[in-house]
Amino acid sequence: MGRRKGGNKSPASLSQKSSSSNGPPEEEEATTTTTMSIAGAEAAATEAETEVAEEAMDERTGSSNLEDSSEYPALIGGDKTSADYYFDSYSHFGIHEEMLKDVVRTKTYQNVIYQNSFLFKNKVVLDVGAGTGILSLFCAKAGAKHVYAIECSQMADMAKEIVQANGFSNVITVLKGKVEEIDLPVAHVDVIISEWMGYFLLFENMLNTVLYARDKWLVNGGVVLPDKASLYLTAIEDAEYKEDKIEFWNSVYGFDMSCIRKQAVMEPLVDTVDQNQIVTNCQLLKTMDISRMAPGDASFTAPFKLVAEQNDYIHALVAYFDVSFTKCHKLMGFSTGPRSKTTHWKQTVLYLEDVLPICKGEALIGSMTVEPNKKNPRDVEIMLKYSLNGQHCQVSRTQYYKMR
Repeated sequence: MGRRKGGNKSPASLSQKSSSSNGPPEEEEATTTTTMSIAGAEAAATEAETEVAEEAMDERTGSSNLEDSSEYPALIGGDKTSADYYFDSYSHFGIHEEMLKDVVRTKTYQNVIYQNSFLFKNKVVLDVGAGTGILSLFCAKAGAKHVYAIECSQMADMAKEIVQANGFSNVITVLKGKVEEIDLPVAHVDVIISEWMGYFLLFENMLNTVLYARDKWLVNGGVVLPDKASLYLTAIEDAEYKEDKIEFWNSVYGFDMSCIRKQAVMEPLVDTVDQNQIVTNCQLLKTMDISRMAPGDASFTAPFKLVAEQNDYIHALVAYFDVSFTKCHKLMGFSTGPRSKTTHWKQTVLYLEDVLPICKGEALIGSMTVEPNKKNPRDVEIMLKYSLNGQHCQVSRTQYYKMR
């Protein structure tokens, strides 16, 4: 899975996000962001410059403040390797900083909890994948009787300190381990809350962990938050970036590296899409009812029909998701779509092999099949079938993608 570092997007700052939720899907507000990068050029150093650099390095090494590492506390997760990538990635504070600063995400959860305290007051709550414990803290402040916060990464140790520092040790119990291996001190909980969504909604497959907890501990009539998630699809024009990122491999300094192009096309790209690039309508692919669905329901095949809203070219399809909290007094939620305020999930771009000239009113039809990878269920495999029978383009193709 790639993450775009530049392209033909309108620049905007992530720091310009609103301090409140971007609202339910029908109230989407258009904003876009782009992370621009400039490729650095390497300058050749002369022999004299090299000697000076080496002398300077010797001086810096002699005065390093890392000479005696025993004086410094060990970094959280510092002893892990890539074999523990999934949980280890959540041991570092950086990923939690990114999520906490995603005000669309975090403020929505805060508003859901604070504005619907009737769901939490005097209730036993389970926080699945608690991270820093922010959702548990919200629940405790809203009057929860007790909150059990399960976190498998080493961030659980930090969460315990955070809970204690904020005076909620008598209300919040942090449990370190996998949900599937934890023994709760209680037989049932009244509420399960979790921020389980990954890129493309299903990447990392944490949903099954929430469903496991639901089936094992949630009392009859209990509440899962959020309880609805919907995956959408649209099509975009993206000539400049596709040329830079995909077609680049066809000729690299005069050499054929097209074998890498084949791999690049198969790897979905996570990035912010400018709403002005959208060529067609947005099609609902799948809605998941977290309160009722079975684990296998996360694998599906859904048809789509994307109708062009103007004469244009289609270079890629774009997937995004909406999340809803329907048990609230008033419907609450947020969207990760290109017409909404930017979130850390951005959107997922799937480049097509073909460039499709399409006229207004013509339809790109097809189906998308989504399922977890058999060897690593946290990865996602996507099969895309599409066809266009238009005035300037007739094509029918099947493409495969892997998010990993």
